[in-house]
Amino acid sequence: MPDSVVIIPTYNEKENIERMIRTVFGLEHPFQLLIIDDNSPDGTADIIKRLMPEYDGRLHLLQREGKLGLGTAYITGFRWAMEHGYNYIFEMDADFSHDPKDLIRLYDACAEKGADVAIGSRYITGINVINWPLGRVLMSYFASVYVRTVTRMPVMDTTAGYKCYRREVLEAINLDKVRMKGYGFQIEMKFTAWKFGFNIVEVPIIFTERQEGSSKMSGGIFGEAFFGVMKMTIRGWFRTYKR
Repeated sequence: MPDSVVIIPTYNEKENIERMIRTVFGLEHPFQLLIIDDNSPDGTADIIKRLMPEYDGRLHLLQREGKLGLGTAYITGFRWAMEHGYNYIFEMDADFSHDPKDLIRLYDACAEKGADVAIGSRYITGINVINWPLGRVLMSYFASVYVRTVTRMPVMDTTAGYKCYRREVLEAINLDKVRMKGYGFQIEMKFTAWKFGFNIVEVPIIFTERQEGSSKMSGGIFGEAFFGVMKMTIRGWFRTYKR
């Protein structure tokens, strides 16, 4: 049984998805891929279905009825991955902002070096972001500063979406209780893993803005995260975190 699955949520990623699939399957580690498509009108799922016979048993697709949010996509994927017995479960974007080669480094951090959660971190060695406007870099960086200040969580890149979890982390977190559905989901998952006492390690990566397709970022995403972090922290004062 393969030990690792990479979960990639998609919505209108036809320009990127075939190249991403072939790149991940070209790596030396035998990762499997689970793509969760939210009924992309551009035919993303059709491309995946065409490739599935070529990568028999390694490429998996879950289709949902519409755009249901990043957090719910990953939670759907986490449940699927645990049901199918994977030990290392990854989150990654479809648009090559996350370099697939870094999957190996995240895997090694968990499988060889004892991390429970490995984060592909843009900010652990400075600011490693390419092709973002200055305003967006500052907003992202200071969002992480804000989260660290409010939560006291010792993570430099609190909003990072490139991660590897050991299955034990996802088993400990009650996924039914995860409140935030947008990019705040990334913060909440790290915060909950930290409160449970899991070993979180940041692996430095270079984040490159997408070349193809359009970004799904919006102001509402940051609004949810801003107020959600306060509520999450206060709830954490009254919750017991026992594995």
